[in-house]
Amino acid sequence: MDKQESQSFGRCIWQARRKKGLSQRELAIKVGVDYTYLSKLENDHVEPSEKVIRSLAEHLSLNAEELIYLAGRMTQRDSDAFEELVKANYKEMPALFRRMRESPGIDSLVKARDEQIVRLQKENAELREKVAKLQKSLNLVKPYRFYSKDEIENIANDVLRRMQLLPQYTLKFPMDAARVCDFLNLNICYAQISPDDRGLIIAMILPLERTILINEDIPEVLGAFAESTIAHEIGHWLLHVNQNETEILSEEIEINPGIQETNHSFLCRSASEPLDKYTASSQLDKIEWQAQYFASCLLMPRHILLEKRKGRDLANWKHLYVIKDELGVTISNLLNRLQDLGWIYIPKGSKQIYVGKVETDF
Repeated sequence: MDKQESQSFGRCIWQARRKKGLSQRELAIKVGVDYTYLSKLENDHVEPSEKVIRSLAEHLSLNAEELIYLAGRMTQRDSDAFEELVKANYKEMPALFRRMRESPGIDSLVKARDEQIVRLQKENAELREKVAKLQKSLNLVKPYRFYSKDEIENIANDVLRRMQLLPQYTLKFPMDAARVCDFLNLNICYAQISPDDRGLIIAMILPLERTILINEDIPEVLGAFAESTIAHEIGHWLLHVNQNETEILSEEIEINPGIQETNHSFLCRSASEPLDKYTASSQLDKIEWQAQYFASCLLMPRHILLEKRKGRDLANWKHLYVIKDELGVTISNLLNRLQDLGWIYIPKGSKQIYVGKVETDF
């Protein structure tokens, strides 16, 4: 673990996982924990047990002892050895600890530590003030522009094409959107997001932190809608965030789980109701539609859909449910995508499916 001393436990795990080419879900399964818990570990929001640390070390080819110390813990062996030391020298312990407390050397070390903490806190406050001023001067959000469906689909396909060139990002379906985040050097953090005056917030992307924040208090985004929610926020990153400006700030910024809406974050409020391109009236609605359409293109590429429909009837609900399971999306995601492509048509308020013109080659 090179340069491990200068980084946190979570950062070390995050880097090692990406180096191994594992997604959060894949590593979580190997370690035997929930992927949301692993996300919190990578963001240093929870303290791991020694069992979890050793399992992480095993699967990430890291030194378990060093990783335990990096997490601020003692190994069980060290703890047992210290306990035995105390028991074997119990009569000398009170005098030993008294000498330690009274030792000028100890006092000077404690004083130096306290002074260093004060200095670092001051430097941190000054840095955050500079970051805040710089943030105000940066245009992190691109000016609104119209994207056609073909443009959005081409951007999604370009990401998939570039991922396919690297062995550790070989495409697998159902698509793990977290793997796309790793490829784009984006972080995922599951945390509580306080509602604002407009209601619940499902998820948001924080450009400066390169982080997608997902509200862990809303069960649906931890289940069936998880992939589409992440893919939606990736859409914002690629379509609406001025990435050249975000690169100017190279300092890492700590994530505040209780963060509220700012001028530099995109909020996702609905995880289930699709936006209609033709009824989206405000500029914000149009931006949300663009991110939503990107998500459908990313999770359900046209050439993959062509493969999945072979030998199946798109007017048959049972066949559609099989396809949606194979793609790892919700049935509403699949229906919206197929209707966008013009492959099927379902009259409003009806369950009758009419098959349109389906392409034969991509």
